[in-house]
Amino acid sequence: MELIVFQKGFNYSQDGRGNRLIYHLQGCNMRCPWCSNPEGMHAENPLCSAKKPLMRYAVGEIVREARSCKAMFFDGGGVTFTGGEPTLQYEALREALLALKEAGFNTAVECNATHPRLSELFPMIDQLIMDFKHWNDEKHRQITGTGNNIVKSNLAQAFKLHGNVLVRTVLVHGINDTKEDAERFCDFYTRHDTSRASFEFLSYHEYGKEKWKQCGYAYTVKNGFVQQSTVNGFEKIYRENGLNVIRT
Repeated sequence: MELIVFQKGFNYSQDGRGNRLIYHLQGCNMRCPWCSNPEGMHAENPLCSAKKPLMRYAVGEIVREARSCKAMFFDGGGVTFTGGEPTLQYEALREALLALKEAGFNTAVECNATHPRLSELFPMIDQLIMDFKHWNDEKHRQITGTGNNIVKSNLAQAFKLHGNVLVRTVLVHGINDTKEDAERFCDFYTRHDTSRASFEFLSYHEYGKEKWKQCGYAYTVKNGFVQQSTVNGFEKIYRENGLNVIRT
């Protein structure tokens, strides 16, 4: 079984604990207009792949590469699968996670929490990083192309069953950056036991804007930047609701 990868490399602490080998898996079922990796949205885009050809890795190759990099996994590091959306390659991802765990490696998955069988992967994931884009189902659908009911269900399952969950929200002006938004996110979280979960906010940026053009896509976000005071305000409201807010 193979994993289709559009990018890989090392990163420290941004995609899981410690120094990690990151595989960006191709394909995504959302179309977030601020995405910094638009080349990973479709199964294959000729304009994008001409500039950066896709890579294919058998599960055994992933494990061998992890073994060869073992000395680099300091501060609790390991292997992270992100995207795109890694769970679109569900069976190959499952096989890779299982093989890495059997080989003794720390694993992390960063996902958009939309796969209906996500919870089956929990035992193979040491750190689960989940995105929550918007608390309102209709707004979530308008922004990303998918509703958030399955996202909420997977978040609830993760809070209940997984011991190391990080929930991230990208704050974008005019989309999800108001005081009401912060309070409505908290309304959902506080219905659950989040004692083993952490929360983090990422500010909108335009790092992927040029790549959208290179891939032949229209970049539609205008005036999406948020002030640091907005991030601070979200953090304050979350903490007042008993949520553990971190910055990685």
